[in-house]
Amino acid sequence: MEGLRRGLSRWKRYHIKVHLADEALLLPLTVRPRDTLRDLRAQLVGQGVSSWKRTFYYNARPLDDHLTVRDVRLQDGSVLLLVSDPR
Repeated sequence: MEGLRRGLSRWKRYHIKVHLADEALLLPLTVRPRDTLRDLRAQLVGQGVSSWKRTFYYNARPLDDHLTVRDVRLQDGSVLLLVSDPR
C-alpha cells in the first residue's frame, strides 16, 4: 500500500501562490511534491520574474533551495513569501 501511495504522489499537483513582497504581486504556481525550490525559481523566471538574491519564506522560516515541496510540507493553497535578501 505504501508503494502505491508513493507512486501516486508522482501525479499529485499542488496549486500554491508566491507572494513577491517587493512588487506586491501574488503569482500562482503548480508544483509537484518532488519539486525543489530551485524548480520553483525556474518557473518564476519562465513567468518573467527574477528571483536572484531573494529568499523564500514559509511560516516565517527561511528556506534553502535544495528543499523539496514535500520537505517544506507545502499543501494545496499554501503561500510562499519571496523577499529580497537584506543588504
